[in-house]
Amino acid sequence: MGRYGDIDYARLTKGGVAVSVAAFALAFLVQAGAHATGAALPGWEATLLTDVEYLSILGVVVSVFGFGILLPLTE
Repeated sequence: MGRYGDIDYARLTKGGVAVSVAAFALAFLVQAGAHATGAALPGWEATLLTDVEYLSILGVVVSVFGFGILLPLTE
């Protein structure tokens, strides 16, 4: 047993990346759909969706480096 218990880092990494990619895809598709239909998004909604895209990119990076590289090395 490792320092942090029996943690499956590969599963956490894949799950974090999958959730982040899904959030990015959802935000992108909502913005692209609104643009394609000609619907105007309110300013707060456009800002929220853009922030979700940026945070999901950060989530991928943190998942890969945190759960995939850093934590397994500390055991």
